[in-house]
Amino acid sequence: MLLIGNGKLITRDESRPLVEDGCLAVRGKKIINIGKTDELKNKYHEYRFIDAKGKLIMPGFINTHMHYYSTFARGIENDSPPAKNFPDILKGLWWRLDKVLTLEDVYYSALVQMIDQVKNGVTTVFDHHASPYAIKNSLFKIAEAAELIGIRSNLCYETSDRDGKRTIEEGILENIDFIKYCHDKNDDMIKAMFGLHASMTLSEETLDKCVDKIASFNTGFHVHTAEGIEDVNDAKLKYGKGVVERFYDKKVLNDKTIAVHCIHINDKEMDMLKEKDTIVVHNPESNMGNAVGVAAILKMMERDILVGLGTDGYTTDMMESYKVANLIHKHTNQDSTVAWEEAPQMLFKNNRLITERFIENQVGILKEDALADIIIVDYKAPTPIRKNNVNAHLLFGVNGRFVDTTIINGKVIMENREFVNIDEERMMARSRELASKLWMRF
Repeated sequence: MLLIGNGKLITRDESRPLVEDGCLAVRGKKIINIGKTDELKNKYHEYRFIDAKGKLIMPGFINTHMHYYSTFARGIENDSPPAKNFPDILKGLWWRLDKVLTLEDVYYSALVQMIDQVKNGVTTVFDHHASPYAIKNSLFKIAEAAELIGIRSNLCYETSDRDGKRTIEEGILENIDFIKYCHDKNDDMIKAMFGLHASMTLSEETLDKCVDKIASFNTGFHVHTAEGIEDVNDAKLKYGKGVVERFYDKKVLNDKTIAVHCIHINDKEMDMLKEKDTIVVHNPESNMGNAVGVAAILKMMERDILVGLGTDGYTTDMMESYKVANLIHKHTNQDSTVAWEEAPQMLFKNNRLITERFIENQVGILKEDALADIIIVDYKAPTPIRKNNVNAHLLFGVNGRFVDTTIINGKVIMENREFVNIDEERMMARSRELASKLWMRF
């Protein structure tokens, strides 16, 4: 039982968006009351009190597209020829890296990134995994790490034709086994989707098999969609249609499918996404880093397509993605007036709505009966914070490392930048050992 108070509550609840000297009462995994600090301290005097000391009290951040398996690429010496296009990046780095991952690598790749995300105030993550020579039990190893850290997770394995028939079958089986496990567990802390890599690495036979396998489950696909122009060119050459149109015809799209990126799509395909109520996730930093283009998310959001914000493994700090999302569309459109509303909507509202399509309770909002995913942010504002300027303060004044306390599902995971019951130093040391060995195999 917790009280988190003596702070400025940024609730994301439109009926009560800002509470000065605010306080939250938490029992079990849920928020049970919101009010003024003195009022709630008097009412719940037996609860443990966490003093925010005038800092911001906010809902935890949600990352709707992540790649934990990319962790050991940080600092790697890559002797592949310089990339001339997006497939060169995939072949020269990511498809070399994922092939040499062991199950222990998978576990620690996830574990240390989860630690980093907790440090940045991320409390829910949708991960998209690949380890073609360590597929069996890979999602269960990531789930094991998630349970240890205490981070809310949605996991899948990216099924692909690129490594042969064995990996296709193993990828499908890993997805289905994990979907069944999550269904039986029925816990909002761990959920599953069916992962697909991308249209250009999925044959008709494989895609049909995946669609057939998922039919009896209440979930969707998590798939890279028209990220590089090469994905579109491949679909048009082989099937005479764009990537979204191919997925539409194959019945991949639904209200629980995440179509990641959607950079090279046309108006007709946007209408298809809207018709199927399919989720799109924007990853601006990754898209810039890979030089694949800029998704027309302003047009998508005008059509009321549900567009969320992810990092694609490029960072664990959602505030970085928020800042870049605000900038990239101004730059691309040569219009300084755009993306002021769309960027915060993706991060603070749409990511919550996306998550709530997969869980039974409310999350990403501070209100009674919502799940207690709460962060305390050490931000001393130089100007007044008001309900209509909160997002501007966060945009220009805050990054993930300002988070000093992270609470997930009612449990204190990190307090005053110190983890509770997690030996961070030991885990990071083992991660470095494994990364060094992997680099020798790369």
